[in-house]
Amino acid sequence: MHPDLSTHLHTGECNDIIYALKVCHQENPWKKFLGVCNDLDHALNKCLKNERESRRKNNATKIKNTE
Repeated sequence: MHPDLSTHLHTGECNDIIYALKVCHQENPWKKFLGVCNDLDHALNKCLKNERESRRKNNATKIKNTE
């Protein structure tokens, strides 16, 4: 399960992967259950994790600068 995948919430890199995953699911309505789109899904998870870690680091830096 992924968080909200709206385009305005993510970087261009992640948006490209999101689009490719949606296309893969549309082109492979049954094969997606057999793992055809798993590579894109793993890439998206990695990209979303990197975004989350980046936001966390930025927030920690902001807090340290305000104290």
